[in-house]
Amino acid sequence: MEPNASLLLAIAPRPSTLTTIAIFGLPFTDSVSPFPNLHFTRASGDAFIEDLKSAILKQISLNKEIQNVLLSPHRSGNLSEVVDDAQTMGTFTIDRCGKIDQKLSGKRTIEWKPKSNKFLFAICTSGQMSNHLICLQKHMFFAAILNRILVIPSHKVDYQFSRVIDIEHINTCLGRKVVISFEEFSEIRKHHLHIDRFICYFSKPDPCYVDDEHIKKLKNLGISMGKLESAWNEDAKKPTGKTVSDIESKFSSNEDVVAVGDIFFANVEKEWVNQPGGPIAHKCQTLIEPSRLIKLTAQRFIQTFLGKNYMAFHFRRHGFLKFCNAKQPSCFYPIPQAADCIIRMVERANVAVIYLSTDAAESEYGLLQSLLVLNGKSIPLVRRPPRNLAEKWDALLYRHGIEGDSQVEAMLDKTICAMSRTFIGASGSTFTEDILRLRQDWGSASLCDQYLCQGEEPNFISDQNDV
Repeated sequence: MEPNASLLLAIAPRPSTLTTIAIFGLPFTDSVSPFPNLHFTRASGDAFIEDLKSAILKQISLNKEIQNVLLSPHRSGNLSEVVDDAQTMGTFTIDRCGKIDQKLSGKRTIEWKPKSNKFLFAICTSGQMSNHLICLQKHMFFAAILNRILVIPSHKVDYQFSRVIDIEHINTCLGRKVVISFEEFSEIRKHHLHIDRFICYFSKPDPCYVDDEHIKKLKNLGISMGKLESAWNEDAKKPTGKTVSDIESKFSSNEDVVAVGDIFFANVEKEWVNQPGGPIAHKCQTLIEPSRLIKLTAQRFIQTFLGKNYMAFHFRRHGFLKFCNAKQPSCFYPIPQAADCIIRMVERANVAVIYLSTDAAESEYGLLQSLLVLNGKSIPLVRRPPRNLAEKWDALLYRHGIEGDSQVEAMLDKTICAMSRTFIGASGSTFTEDILRLRQDWGSASLCDQYLCQGEEPNFISDQNDV
């Protein structure tokens, strides 16, 4: 029998017609598959699987169209009852972009119960805000291992973290005081700001991964310190795996104030650290998350412009061409190829709109928008618009005087991406990695989350030699 021949058997207007149609034309949606044992997972780049899934989706769409055509000239009686009766015979459901089961019951955690007079001074110098947030998360793990209160860096030597994350939220989640601001630390120490031991996690390429400028900023805060000491011979470019026992043996001290840094590149109990919610026992979804103001603003933006059925796309371009081409394989894709990858994901996820978080030039994302066409319809790319007094979604930021802050805007972008139904990120970007962490911790991670063109290589790569 030819494919779909069985569909044609129901054309004759017999009493069984609607029942027959309803049985073979079960109300397939974007979350339904006719194959109950076919489990789709995160894209692996396997062309065969992708082609198979595409073929199945096209067949489902065709079946639905035929059902509608056949039903239109024969409508009689209560159609909903017929369909409901057919559904009782069983449906096969699988959400192709369903949320990932995090299996939280088997988590391995550590209790963070610091001594009230022992402090860990966080040193984070590598990269931009996302790097520093990852560095802070690792410092929290170190503080838990060493039974110390973590001191959040001053905005005079680091980012103003209080603008983008809720520090007190961390204490609430633990039910005790585990982190304090630099200002609180200064009050507790009666302005006697001395670092008793400054221990470097990395000895190469520079001790502690800090430069003279950072040391100068610390001293300008009135902080005195001794000589930097290295815990071991460790290269930031080639970090080796370490255990909790390693940290305890090299960083434990009877001194009151210990500084450790920079540990952004540190590889300590990686599987443990990367669990949903992190390695520390607490009662919240995650410890480091956007402030309440930013979360509310993100929700208002989503309600205004996106609705719940949207995909988020982090499109990193600035400074990424050289960075990606130094990797094997490269992660910098020509825009037409990127558009093809996105269209496939939109078709798979069946989303209405894409939220675009990007540092790309207008010429690049403008071209991308022009190429995003599916079934003859343009797929809208939505970016946060400039300030408009007629719009109220961002009123909270202005009311609290944090509008226009580049770090607040970056965290707002990150939050909107983390709340999306599915997400496409930029391989090699810590901004993307922090979004994936939030999605995992918040329970919004989907089976369709992936990097742009995951499993593919760019179809054109420039020479890497500089002139």
